[in-house]
Amino acid sequence: MTKSVFLALALALMGASAAQAATKQEQAACRSDAKKYCSSHVGKPQEMLSCLTDNKASLSQACRAVVESHGG
Repeated sequence: MTKSVFLALALALMGASAAQAATKQEQAACRSDAKKYCSSHVGKPQEMLSCLTDNKASLSQACRAVVESHGG
């Protein structure tokens, strides 16, 4: 995963509260799903979270749990 995809995912997973940053484990859980389903939303944190939410049924169990924990 490129550095920009990783950063976009981290920002997207912050959700409504900037104080609730995604942990490294959460980022790792969604890395491949973000790349597979949402790569066109790199650099657009809210769109990334929305994309992951829209694709929740296709995400890995671990990533789905992360997205849900961040309001998606």
